[in-house]
Amino acid sequence: MSLQVTINLPEDVLPILRTTPENFVHQMRLAAAAKWYEMGKVSQGKGAELAEVSRQEFIDALSAFGVSPIQMTPEQLEAEFQADG
Repeated sequence: MSLQVTINLPEDVLPILRTTPENFVHQMRLAAAAKWYEMGKVSQGKGAELAEVSRQEFIDALSAFGVSPIQMTPEQLEAEFQADG
């Protein structure tokens, strides 16, 4: 099941951004998924699904948005290493 959302934009937005409606939607989906991932609301897999890209493409997009693909605190990371050792 999918949901369609409509937004109204000023007419000059797409020319200012030098983009097409399709690319604008793609970039908005990526940006929203990256932000939600950064906030801890979605996983990498769910973010990729929301953005309609592969997981690797999503990880690459995170870098472009300045979001670390690793969302663990140093304490959580240390606990992971100790659990595996």
